[in-house]
Amino acid sequence: MKVKVVWRKVRDYVRYDLKEIAFPSSLPDPPHFKKRRKLTLKEKYLVLKEATRLYAASWVRDIGPELRPNEYKKKEKSEDETNGGSGSTAESEPSTLEDLAVAARGGMETLRPALQRVYMTRASAYRDALKSFIVGYQEGIQEVMEKKDNPEPPQENEGPKKST
Repeated sequence: MKVKVVWRKVRDYVRYDLKEIAFPSSLPDPPHFKKRRKLTLKEKYLVLKEATRLYAASWVRDIGPELRPNEYKKKEKSEDETNGGSGSTAESEPSTLEDLAVAARGGMETLRPALQRVYMTRASAYRDALKSFIVGYQEGIQEVMEKKDNPEPPQENEGPKKST
């Protein structure tokens, strides 16, 4: 009798518990959740194709009009309106954050020099600020020391004195 009970418990453990441990089931969806329909094979292919194209384009620093033509048409129209229809586009330098984002896409080889540039510019800015603070502090100390060495008589600001 005991062997039968042990066998049943081992079988249930392998059948239910071990399966749940190895492949845990997810929580059920909330009641307000609406399931989306499954994509067809053609739709999956189109999504994969677009994702691959955008991923490959993300490795290029400047994503040109050939990769995203719709966005460039919108930008050209808005720039023409802001420039008064002159048609000249001014290239702006990428910000530090944009530069780091592009470098991060390139991996550690491109990220390290970009981070070094950022840290070196910050370090030089801090160094320059510290130097200017020290110079100003020394000038202030010199002024105080000169005032102590050359005591001037206090001047009265009561106005001009009348001669009698």
